[in-house]
Amino acid sequence: MTNDINIEDINIPGNISGFGYELIRDDLLNDLLGKDQHDILYWAGKMIARKYPLATFEEIIEFFERAGWGTLTVEEEKKQEVHLTLSSELITYRNEHKKNVSYQLEAGFLAMQIEQQIDVIAETYEEQSKRGHKVKFQVKWDLKDPITKK
Repeated sequence: MTNDINIEDINIPGNISGFGYELIRDDLLNDLLGKDQHDILYWAGKMIARKYPLATFEEIIEFFERAGWGTLTVEEEKKQEVHLTLSSELITYRNEHKKNVSYQLEAGFLAMQIEQQIDVIAETYEEQSKRGHKVKFQVKWDLKDPITKK
């Protein structure tokens, strides 16, 4: 008898509280990573993207929802960049009650997903919008800078 349990299908009784999530995300990680937090979280986001490669932007949007990162919306698409916003109740809370909140995990994840989808180097820049209670991301790439496959 095979036990084919998928972690994405496991439901925790009730909901994971925002408090519990913040304990790990902003309190513990901030203390552990210190001044290198932003760089390490960006790298960690890229690492997660490598473990969960997604074929389309719709899958990226769905991943953000399932991971509890928030609602990702495409605001503008250009030839070599895309502008996105991320919103959620947790982001609103962070923007109202905390300083120096990082969304580099999400930024790194976006950069690597784009790299994997279009085979060029991509970078994501984060801009927190206090008034709109959202985070803005700008993902840029250069079609002349392809990824070299090993």
